[in-house]
Amino acid sequence: MTAAPDARSGPRPRTALAMSAQAAAAVLRPPALAELAAVCDLVPPPVLDDFTTERAHAVLAETEVLVTGWGCPRLEASVLARAGRLRAVVHTAGSVRGHVTDACWERGIEVSSAAAANAVPVAEYTVAMILLSGKRALERAHSYRSERGRTDPLHTPPAVGNYGRTVGILSASLIGRRVIELLRPYDLRVLLHDPYVSAGEAAELGVRQVGLQELFAECDTVSVHTPLLPATRGLVSGELLAAMRPDAVLVNTARGAVVDQDALVQVLRKGRIRAVLDVTDPDVLPPGHPLWDCENALITPHLAGSQGNEWQRLADLAVGEVARWAAGDGFAHPVRRERLAFLA
Repeated sequence: MTAAPDARSGPRPRTALAMSAQAAAAVLRPPALAELAAVCDLVPPPVLDDFTTERAHAVLAETEVLVTGWGCPRLEASVLARAGRLRAVVHTAGSVRGHVTDACWERGIEVSSAAAANAVPVAEYTVAMILLSGKRALERAHSYRSERGRTDPLHTPPAVGNYGRTVGILSASLIGRRVIELLRPYDLRVLLHDPYVSAGEAAELGVRQVGLQELFAECDTVSVHTPLLPATRGLVSGELLAAMRPDAVLVNTARGAVVDQDALVQVLRKGRIRAVLDVTDPDVLPPGHPLWDCENALITPHLAGSQGNEWQRLADLAVGEVARWAAGDGFAHPVRRERLAFLA
């Protein structure tokens, strides 16, 4: 990556890293740090993971751009009071709710997020699980193992397979839209429920807009992509789960609390539906939680989001955003205060 020309007056922006040391080591590996240092005046390590120390006070006083990540302390008004030159925050992960406060917006600090980059692996995971669950891949693999290979594919029930299945997308969020895009090549019918999407916009997305009840009643698979907000907590209720078709699949890669988890356990215990859960409430279920005993629930350890080599995508986006800001071009992926009510 080449550095963008500096359209701002004066030296390159003084930039500091604010996140946990573990997050920095995972996401901003040496090549990424070298690329970042090529477009700004980067404060050398250690990263800032505590804004109350004397070193943090000194660094913040000179910082124009803060590159944040998982484990970044909250940017409260008292912190910003010591950061008089701070003008921009570039987040190397998705949601900024954990650290960007009202004080940042009131100060006019520009904010960018790598949510678009993090949406890519989440959407890929979702599509993979939709297709695998349509083929009943995991259940049939277990059966194949237990029967030591004795199987007859010509006796496969007609409900197994992905031809002509109906997939429901709950919320045309950044990830939801990416899932819709990735599903286009397949022989699937895609329905959408999102009260903020018009019929015309749904048509442009290539989906049919339906009501919430219809989404759950008509779909073979429902994939949850709504952010966790006060209005969406428990949105996927026991009534909606009970309305799902027999053997339908609920996929949740959003937030565990969007689903009424107690109601989900009851429906799963009856064997009516299946579930693929990359998120739960709490994020790590206690050992005795009844979901562990539901054989028709696949629970994965929050692995849909960026991991391993996918962290490089987050780093690339962040470096690009700092370069754009330094050149005076503005962020390609800005976070707007007025959109926070609709974001994760």
